[in-house]
Amino acid sequence: MGGDHGTHVTVPAVLRFLDHHADVNVVLVGLPDALEAELKACKAEVGPRLRIHPASEVVLMDESPQSALKNKKDSSMRVAINLVKSGEAHACVSAGNTGALMATARFVLKTIPGIERPAIAKMLPSLRGETCMLDLGANVDCTPAHLVQFAVMGATLVSAVKHVDAPTVGLLNIGSEDIKGNEAVKESAELLKKAPINFHGNVEGDDIYKGTVDVVVCDGFIGNVALKTSEGLAKMLAGFLREEFKRSWWTKLLALFALPVLSRFKKRTDPRRFNGATLLGLRGIVIKSHGGADETAFYWALRQAAEEAQAGVAQRIAARVQSQMAEFESGTAAVAENI
Repeated sequence: MGGDHGTHVTVPAVLRFLDHHADVNVVLVGLPDALEAELKACKAEVGPRLRIHPASEVVLMDESPQSALKNKKDSSMRVAINLVKSGEAHACVSAGNTGALMATARFVLKTIPGIERPAIAKMLPSLRGETCMLDLGANVDCTPAHLVQFAVMGATLVSAVKHVDAPTVGLLNIGSEDIKGNEAVKESAELLKKAPINFHGNVEGDDIYKGTVDVVVCDGFIGNVALKTSEGLAKMLAGFLREEFKRSWWTKLLALFALPVLSRFKKRTDPRRFNGATLLGLRGIVIKSHGGADETAFYWALRQAAEEAQAGVAQRIAARVQSQMAEFESGTAAVAENI
């Protein structure tokens, strides 16, 4: 029910998703009257693969996480996450209030043992395919131990969904040299070298889109600024391109000849294809769609959820943390004790 456009986007996106994914069922959670009206407008109806689960409340986009958690226990967001907890659903997708979604998901599902904080992870386009980046805003202040946990979760996600055996992990820094960065980043780098991951070393901002590594790790403050800066740059360049092609009749004619190239370029860089951020570290799969997502963007968020559910991402992270992180943490604790 959330997002800037509500059911006018989510319901058509779900119908499109069902047409392309015969092995997945969808539960629409929200106000029954609104959902039924949208289905009718789309000339569709509930059936074996699509059903409505009622919820009597909706979390507003500007509502505080505390208010949503305390006062709206029958919100569409809370009910959807409850379905994941009960096992009735394998994943939850929402375009609603990010803070409320994170707070509710963490309260209902709890974090995986060994993971102190969930992180927001997202696949970004790169010259080599895609780069997974986390955290993108869930945790403004992070300790080196948190960054190690993010690295393990990000590597497990890429391994499960993208089928990469040993994903490379980079620590976002102001330089690739070991002497660069503040003390927290330097300490994080030393821990990451000992962690059960394929640690590449420090990477810079341009490495995100070069595809230097499979996973880029940073705290939520830096990650969110980097992401929003990238989104702004992409919009600016697209605007410049349109302006130049519209400058005269000659450039408009050139645009016609360049149309096939421009179409392929647009498809490769279309941000809608990368919609859907994962709340990693929870005992269940929760995907956050952009609030302003259109039908195509929300469709891709649904695809992300299905891929992660089918790959068993949450279970893989739990297994890896239990087997590898416990050994790593005991080793670092012994070193600290000797010092």
